[in-house]
Amino acid sequence: MASTPRIVIIGAGIVGTNLADELVARGWNNITVLDQGPLNMPGGSTSHAPGLVFQTNPSKTMASFAKYTVEKLLSLTEDGVSCFNQVGGLEVATTETRLADLKRKLGYASSWGIEGKILSREECKELYPLLNEENILGGLHVPSDGLALAARAVQLLIKRTEAAGVKYRGSTTVTGIERSGRRVTGVETSEGVIPADIVISCAGFWGAKIGAMIGMAVPLLPLAHQYVKTTPVPAQQGRNELPNGATLPILRHQDQDLYYREHGDRYGIGSYAHRPMPVDVDTLGTYAPETVSEHNMPSRLDFTLEDFLPAWEATKQLLPALAEAEIEDGFNGIFSFTPDGGPLLGESKELDGFYVAEAVWVTHSAGVAKAMAELLTTGKSETDLGECDITRFEDVQLTPGYVSETSQQNFVEIYDVLHPLQPKLSPRNLRVSPFHARHKQLGGFFLESGGWERPYWFESNAALLKEMPAEWLPPARDSWSGMFSSPIAAAEAWKTRTAVAMYDMTPLKRLEISGPGALKLLQELTTADLDKKPGAVTYTLLLDHAGGVRSDITVARLAEDTFQLGANGSIDTAYFERAARHQTQSGSASDWVQVRDTTGGTCCIGLWGPLARDLVSKVSDDDFTNEGLKYFRAKNVVIGGIPVTAMRLSYVGELGWELYTSADNGQRLWDALWQAGQPLGVIAAGRAAFSSLRLEKGYRSWGTDMTTEHDPFEAGLGFAVKMAKESFIGKGALEGRTEEGSARRLRCLTVDDGRSIVLGKEPVFYKEQAVGYITSAAYGYTVAKPIAYAYLPATVSVGDSVEIEYFGRRITATVSEEPLYDPKMTRLRG
Repeated sequence: MASTPRIVIIGAGIVGTNLADELVARGWNNITVLDQGPLNMPGGSTSHAPGLVFQTNPSKTMASFAKYTVEKLLSLTEDGVSCFNQVGGLEVATTETRLADLKRKLGYASSWGIEGKILSREECKELYPLLNEENILGGLHVPSDGLALAARAVQLLIKRTEAAGVKYRGSTTVTGIERSGRRVTGVETSEGVIPADIVISCAGFWGAKIGAMIGMAVPLLPLAHQYVKTTPVPAQQGRNELPNGATLPILRHQDQDLYYREHGDRYGIGSYAHRPMPVDVDTLGTYAPETVSEHNMPSRLDFTLEDFLPAWEATKQLLPALAEAEIEDGFNGIFSFTPDGGPLLGESKELDGFYVAEAVWVTHSAGVAKAMAELLTTGKSETDLGECDITRFEDVQLTPGYVSETSQQNFVEIYDVLHPLQPKLSPRNLRVSPFHARHKQLGGFFLESGGWERPYWFESNAALLKEMPAEWLPPARDSWSGMFSSPIAAAEAWKTRTAVAMYDMTPLKRLEISGPGALKLLQELTTADLDKKPGAVTYTLLLDHAGGVRSDITVARLAEDTFQLGANGSIDTAYFERAARHQTQSGSASDWVQVRDTTGGTCCIGLWGPLARDLVSKVSDDDFTNEGLKYFRAKNVVIGGIPVTAMRLSYVGELGWELYTSADNGQRLWDALWQAGQPLGVIAAGRAAFSSLRLEKGYRSWGTDMTTEHDPFEAGLGFAVKMAKESFIGKGALEGRTEEGSARRLRCLTVDDGRSIVLGKEPVFYKEQAVGYITSAAYGYTVAKPIAYAYLPATVSVGDSVEIEYFGRRITATVSEEPLYDPKMTRLRG
């Protein structure tokens, strides 16, 4: 057998051992797994994890990880016993808010292919006899949930992979990472150096410490979480044969931040209903291998009874039978939390060949291992990893203070009912555009993303609601879709379509790619032909090698060797930086290329509307006519005495430009346009109106409307792919594919009743079968109806009727031709 790359996995917990197994299954054979603890009980989170697996998640990615984990652990058997006890899962509601949330959660389950059912109070009691039925209103039952026997799974995986040639080294401390230039070459340990071509850190809550060895910020915070076992519960006597056996469903009481499982005739109770307890891993000390046991390990801290007592009282209310038992044993176990609650996966941008798979819970462990093994062996995970990518955070989100505060807040909110737009209360105002002071004067309502404050609407526009035609007034929203929304957005959409509006586009990621090798780099990475004259602007895609859409960008050629990119975030930045480094290192002087993130030093105003040209002509002597600046062209201009790069682009579907200048000139530019626009009725408009106008034009948003799980033809973006181009990443995978030949297509839906507004991720049914899910949705103020986009089978055609499930009720919608607004592009090109 040919030798494969030398792999070193740091951490022999449920993630590291699963990863070794997944790599072996794909033919890789040169693997070493290290752990600082003894292999029979390494002492990390896996060693004490209670193992409850609830698969349903708002994230398709996380649900996919959990589904695979269930499948794999069920198949991992010895002596006829698997590593997963599929007792099912039950989440109960004691408030109307929670019951509504469980109905929404059932929608997620349907979207992601997980079977579930909403149960009445009586049905919950029948399924789970120990419940106090007077306390509950109903529940969500998922039969395929259950208990992962994590410690047993680790031992079986070690046994299986050792037989396949994987080397394990327990009681071996990692002391450093060896490198040559920007490439990993080995792992320094207490037992010497282990050479490596690829290193994957699966070190759990020690992950930040391993990352620091290469100067990499791994944004996770170890936090303690309480778990207790009771004395025998009389009502449980004789119910389970095994000491840790379980036959009842795993149970979640999220209104009190609690979960439950059986341990034979005892109960296990997990609580998040206590203060966050951050842990400094440097204070944990070292444990002699012979002293590590179930009750003595680094990840198991002393129990603080006073923190648990309120949870114990709430438990006796929900499960009265437990009043006859006592707390026998408890501990504060360490888990990893991150700023956005997601795991940290992928290759470091600091060091080639160094990967992380951190902040991964048992629930998602095998799924994450599968994705990482696919990434390593083929360059692509079948499951999109965008929301888990280690490079997704902005620099300001990697600071210790930010990581600590936001991770602790995620602990506090772990079981809260959170709206998709729920804003952080703190930290805020980390990044503001040069227009922020003006936005505050106009009564901007701000939400936060990537550390940026983004105005969603402006209270100063409220008076416009009385001026605009009645047909623009949106219908009353239900309480859920009405959160973090305002009818003012309708007025802002109206003024954009009929006059002129100014949008703050500053938070959108901007990169400058320059140097003699810039064109070569971009030609290889993008689907369009970018060998155009300076001044050309091109919409194009970044694909992976399998043809999946890893991003969509705009590229403006500002000079022969200088390009400005409008990208989707820090993941794109890391991708371009790595590719530029490789090209520069391996090529000649003519291949040299530099990537700069210019976002913070620049700003952008989207000036859009039929009167945009009238406005800009008041403050500029440059030619903004069709001939002077055509659609998808850029040029340097002067506006109000300020140097500006103007690009004739519009994601709202109206005449106008993206106007870029340096951050120090931003407020002057805003003021010049604002003052000149007053006679024309100029307004400031926010993201809420922008999102609606975008969908009316059928413009896609990466991360929701397309990911690496979709190819350009499925996403309706075939026009951005130039197959005649000599080569680009992903071209080979797209050969022979067409939009017409795609098995599924991203389709535009319009809601038939004209008023029911959905938000995204809801399941779509066709002939009573769940066939897809909503990607983006908004009320279309111009077309006066709710709009949603969804991936549907190609057999579902324009004109067909479908149903969207929203909080348990079905909403009828029609598959519609797109775009809904200005299909001939006369508004944009006018």
